[in-house]
Amino acid sequence: MKIAVLNGSPKGEISVTVQYIRFIQKKYPQHELTLINVAHDILKLEKDRAAFQKVVEEVKGSDGVIWAFPLYVFLVASQYKRFIELIWENGAEKVFNDKYTAVLSTSIHFYDHTAHNYMRGICDDLGMRSTEYFSADMDDIFLDEKRATLLKWAGNLFAAIESKTPAARTLAPIVKSQFKYVPGKASGKVDPSGLKIRVIADIRDEKSNIAGMVKRYAGAFKGDIDILRLQDVDIKGGCLGCVQCGFDNICVYKDGYVDAFNSTMRDSDVTIFAGDIRDRFFSARVKMFWDRAFFNGHVPTHIGQQVGFLVSGPLAQLPNMQEVLQANAEMSEANYTGAVTDECADSAVLDALVDGFAARCADYARTRYIRPRTFLGVGGHKIFRDSIWARLSFPFTADYRFYEAHGMFDFPQQDTRYLEFSKQMTEMIKDPGAKEMVRKMMKTEMVKGYKQVVDTK
Repeated sequence: MKIAVLNGSPKGEISVTVQYIRFIQKKYPQHELTLINVAHDILKLEKDRAAFQKVVEEVKGSDGVIWAFPLYVFLVASQYKRFIELIWENGAEKVFNDKYTAVLSTSIHFYDHTAHNYMRGICDDLGMRSTEYFSADMDDIFLDEKRATLLKWAGNLFAAIESKTPAARTLAPIVKSQFKYVPGKASGKVDPSGLKIRVIADIRDEKSNIAGMVKRYAGAFKGDIDILRLQDVDIKGGCLGCVQCGFDNICVYKDGYVDAFNSTMRDSDVTIFAGDIRDRFFSARVKMFWDRAFFNGHVPTHIGQQVGFLVSGPLAQLPNMQEVLQANAEMSEANYTGAVTDECADSAVLDALVDGFAARCADYARTRYIRPRTFLGVGGHKIFRDSIWARLSFPFTADYRFYEAHGMFDFPQQDTRYLEFSKQMTEMIKDPGAKEMVRKMMKTEMVKGYKQVVDTK
């Protein structure tokens, strides 16, 4: 059978992800896996309708499709997302309908689930028959048992196609609103003095809801705030995954991105990202802005800031996107101030929501309010910490220096207080009598120290 492999790596043929595809092809020579470098060739596919149509014809003539990609900042690379947008922009959805499909990613398991959730939604929206996902650690290919699992996954796809195995949709279709937001007179009540408040906005239509929401947010303040429109930033392309920035945080691109990043992200007190939802996430333009921040490595970008979002579109229907927005803030060591959307479908209500959002952002920034991180930030930090400490210490030497200098190698074996206590108690309960005594005291002793804080502080 013939399988179209839509390669989401900007590095094209020389990507780690492609080696997994090559291995599958080697072990299943009876099938033809056609690699199509859609992310690498995205600029051509955008400009050349014939080139895009050639990809469509490859998909049309295939028995199945594999979406293969490396993880890029919670999702797929911006170039891959742009290809997905082009499918709908060019009316090519029907070609994918009823095609059997599977999704393969390579990563260090940092938010691989959100990338796969996104891709499952895309496959469902295209009417495809999804089989299984495969989220490989980028080094799994070196292990016999992992290679065997990879081949089993591929074999499951081939078997599903041959037997026409039924496949059910996982995610509900997105229901879009036709609500048109008309902002009221600006309130101008929030005092921004002493604060650097910046909005990074993806605005393609001045009459759009998101344009009105940004205008309303800015108008909630007594003075001016900074608004950076992504359309005004000189960005020549998405992150290439070349990792040449790993030594010293110098990007290979010679465009205006780094200056824009440094002037808006480094010293803000409040950073608001604003955009509308395209398919199941922000636009590829927003994703490009996020991806290109990788020149800064795995270093948090919004330490001590307030980070929030203005969103036009059905965010309430996209829990996966909601998780990514919160995780983005928490991984940046910022306070997640939330997201305001136009889903209320009432201009007066939306005015009030935006005004309240502006006031909350200013209040939190002024009081330096940072809530404790949830698993989204804590778990993500530990994955980065462990990776930078060992296998990614080269080539990400700049990351290593930052983590070391800022105490981010906070391994549990360094927590001597708890280690010593646990050692003593473990030794004590070797005596049966002491073990029973401790067992009976466990509940009251566990809360004792906490009660002491409540009583004395």
